[in-house]
Amino acid sequence: MSRRERRREPLPPGFGSIWSSVVIDLIGWGIVLPILPLYAEDFTKSASTIGLLVASFSVMQLLFAPVWGRVSDRYGRKPVLVVSLAGTAIGSLIMGVAPSLPILFLGRIVDGISGGSISAAQAAVTDIAQPSQRARLLGLLGAAFGIGFVAGPALGGLAALGGDHVPFLVAAALAATNAVVAQRRLPETNPRHLRSPHTIFGDSLAAEAQQSPKNGEDRAMVRRLVTIAFVATTGFTAFEGTFALLGQRRFGLGLAGTGLVFTFVGLAIALFQGGFVHTVVTRLGEVSTVRVGLVVNLVGFGLLAKATTWPLLVASLMAITAGQGLLSPALTALVAGWAGHERRGATLGLQQAASALARVVGPIAGGVVFEHIGVGAPSVVAVASAAGGLILLPGVRRSTPSVPTPHD
Repeated sequence: MSRRERRREPLPPGFGSIWSSVVIDLIGWGIVLPILPLYAEDFTKSASTIGLLVASFSVMQLLFAPVWGRVSDRYGRKPVLVVSLAGTAIGSLIMGVAPSLPILFLGRIVDGISGGSISAAQAAVTDIAQPSQRARLLGLLGAAFGIGFVAGPALGGLAALGGDHVPFLVAAALAATNAVVAQRRLPETNPRHLRSPHTIFGDSLAAEAQQSPKNGEDRAMVRRLVTIAFVATTGFTAFEGTFALLGQRRFGLGLAGTGLVFTFVGLAIALFQGGFVHTVVTRLGEVSTVRVGLVVNLVGFGLLAKATTWPLLVASLMAITAGQGLLSPALTALVAGWAGHERRGATLGLQQAASALARVVGPIAGGVVFEHIGVGAPSVVAVASAAGGLILLPGVRRSTPSVPTPHD
């Protein structure tokens, strides 16, 4: 490959606005998530109830992400992004002023229902990206998670100096401002929505009549990819949900130490997604990049299951962050490629729903095996999930779009 061929293409117009909108949204998410369990203790001392409160966001995403995806196919990406940001503002405000536990749940549920911004943003990015750029741009979008994971908690900690409710009000203000800016600056990347034959909850007869002979193959491939996303995310969230306990038992880590570890993980994943995905995908292709990510994850979780020394812990965490950083954007690029232009939002919403389900199942499974089997058991679950993804992967191949994107 020549130097000219290796030179990166410029970012497409509109990507900067989409990316900045997602970053601000995720900073607000990062403000709320770490302090929500402590804030909820003002209303209940039940750990199970607090766990349900935290999980209710993912449950709502599981139910509504595919719906928002279909709405974005039918009415456009921009309205969904703006409404999602406004919903986040309302949900955060309700939590910040909540006088009782039911109202706190209401705010969390509203936030979860309106959490369609990520799949809509992914769909918008893939609308404007050439197929060769999808993994790179989705990687840059994924790097926003790392920024939110680092900047959000720091901003939330400062805001909490003014009172327990202040971080929620700051998150509400950020989301509301973001919604106003998004309404003015975000481009509509899906002009096909003006003539889409799809309804929100299903395909019309006209759409069914227009389906190509390959449609069955496309859907089968999407189902396989979404299953891989669910399996892989389940293992990773089992690790996320129990690492603090492992760190405490084996390495004596407290809250500050655990927070530093997750800061490292967030920054490392952002680095891999923002800086290395494009290079790896260019050389190996999307399918092979997913395979490498799963293998590296498998090795990392295997090391973590046995880690009792700091060097082994660091090596395992580096492998896990590298594997996840490569896996996520490459897998999403494959899903977007097989989805087709008219169903892209719905399909990416389905992937987000699968990931939301995994964020419910993974921590529960990790907690159960940690309690009943041992400290390293959640890492073994994660090893099995990576192995499951590798077993499913041989049936996957890269899509070859037959129709150019609207901006080609």
